[in-house]
Amino acid sequence: MSDVTILQVVPRLETGGSEQSTVEIADALTRAGAKALVATEGGRLATALARAGGEIIELPVASKNPMTILANANRLKRIVEERNVSLLHARSRAPAWSAFLAAKATHRPFVTTYHGAYSGRARLKTLYNSVMARGDRVIANSHYTAALVASRHSVVPEHMHVIYRGIDLSAFEPDQIAPERLARLRSAWGVEEGQLIVLQAARLSRWKGHIHTIEAAQALRARNELGNTMFIFAGDAQGRDDYRAELEAKIGEAGLSSNVRLVGHCDDIPAAFTLATLALVASTRAETFGRTSVESQAAGCPVIVTDIGAASENVVAQSDSQSFTGWVVPTADSEALAACLSEALTASPQELAAIGERARMHAKARFALRKMQQATLAIYDALLGTELAARFR
Repeated sequence: MSDVTILQVVPRLETGGSEQSTVEIADALTRAGAKALVATEGGRLATALARAGGEIIELPVASKNPMTILANANRLKRIVEERNVSLLHARSRAPAWSAFLAAKATHRPFVTTYHGAYSGRARLKTLYNSVMARGDRVIANSHYTAALVASRHSVVPEHMHVIYRGIDLSAFEPDQIAPERLARLRSAWGVEEGQLIVLQAARLSRWKGHIHTIEAAQALRARNELGNTMFIFAGDAQGRDDYRAELEAKIGEAGLSSNVRLVGHCDDIPAAFTLATLALVASTRAETFGRTSVESQAAGCPVIVTDIGAASENVVAQSDSQSFTGWVVPTADSEALAACLSEALTASPQELAAIGERARMHAKARFALRKMQQATLAIYDALLGTELAARFR
């Protein structure tokens, strides 16, 4: 298989779903005996890519300048010919245009992964976005994303594939979470042992729904149902200092300073979800995957998600009473969220443990990293007539 060379194209290798998936597929290709090239401007995941066996080819592929896109297409064409690239896989629009043109010029298969919603109704914007639907195979990271693509572009149904983001589930296994990691977080967050914790792990952005969480906590307090429950907002403001100040003011006005805490970025998500009683995804805008709704379940932490975007398809909803792994509530509805929180927080420890165990099994069955890697390699195989997926297995 060493004669198979796959060239992935991604703007930068910073933190993010497309970037992480690029590294994970490079690792799978290396394990399957193929060569993994990545055209990118580089970034903090460059070292991880090298460890995975991938090779970086530095190009200014993040640029949306039409002349740069055309120049990159010529550069990629030369790389394809010089390195005998078998297939090109693009994960973002600007570099996808360069890769698309290079693939056409060299008669190589072209694959895209649709990672984002890519909003915009103007004709020029629609044309720009359409490159992500021009692959010989188009990968969507959820059924929600696949439906978006189908509604906006003409894609042959059999060329569309849903492959969920993969999660390294081993990091969430209970025996991998040392007690001192939990103690460190408990101390950093200022919560007592045994205290109920509702964890909202999301950057401080308005559409993440923190306001509705505060209003729900306020409603619980008004009904004397809050007790000593601690709501933890774990995420950076990323420059949105005004929004952080707004949240702090709202918390104070609601009399919730002892029950809602902004703790900043959390660098130990597996321990965070292991420590939490409940996870909360309160987004008011659609997400195309919703990673935290999966990570929480992988840690055995029951989750509440809003009914928008892909997050709701990541859980088995309460309507299936025998196997449900999380609750789904209406979007931007603070009262409905309060009612759901009341139900979940008054469940017995045994009930929550049972839900958490089902959630863990659900995550293993549906979102395992190896499953994502193998499914992606199988798409390459279908276009190239190779056996990468079998060799990886």
